[in-house]
Amino acid sequence: MTRFRLTVEYDGRHFVGWQRQDNGMSVQQALEEAIFKFCGENAAVQGAGRTDAGVHALGQVAHVDIDKPSVGDTVRDAINFHLRPWPVAVLTAQAVGPQFHARFDAVARRYRYRIVNRRAPLALEQGRAWLVNLPLDADVMHEAAQRLVGQHDFSSFRAAMCQAKSPVKTLSSLNVARRGGDIEIDVEARSFLHNQVRIMVGTLKHVGEGRWTADDVSEALEAKDRAAAGVTAPPDGLYLMGVEYP
Repeated sequence: MTRFRLTVEYDGRHFVGWQRQDNGMSVQQALEEAIFKFCGENAAVQGAGRTDAGVHALGQVAHVDIDKPSVGDTVRDAINFHLRPWPVAVLTAQAVGPQFHARFDAVARRYRYRIVNRRAPLALEQGRAWLVNLPLDADVMHEAAQRLVGQHDFSSFRAAMCQAKSPVKTLSSLNVARRGGDIEIDVEARSFLHNQVRIMVGTLKHVGEGRWTADDVSEALEAKDRAAAGVTAPPDGLYLMGVEYP
């Protein structure tokens, strides 16, 4: 048996999320079915992050154990062949030691949230970004975002159904930058609460519109109450960019 580390890219619009569910196709199920077609094994694919329905990935990491003697390139190409027509691609497949675990060994996860800030509707980016019509000030959004960096109780920024044992998380960085008509919000941490990134983005949108100040963000954080923070941004603009390991 060989354990393979997979780097996976997918368009989240077509899935109910990463994790298997009863209400539709998940990325995990698509991968496991493709692996079964390749080698006839009911192999469990373990992902580094359980992205929600509609959330995309450019660098999701997963691992899977396969009995069939294979090399990484063969595993990658075979899985990709059987994944069609699902919008999922295995970018790399690398043989690793049996002790490697995609989720528990991760030391950092990087997400990006994309906002298209313009009046016109989305023609090509529908489902891949959040369209915000009102002008946003990315500089003041970035300044306010720094209030959330570091270790905090993020109770105000977690979904009601969040199953994390503790609301305390440590953000390594949270940066906001305008690139033409796009605003990109990049965030890194070892782990996140359910919907934490999307709630932080929705809160920073209030700042960019001039409705909130950086002090309002601090007050929302200190309140430790979901009702104190901003809206939950839609999943469309959220991308899992990469996962770091020791």
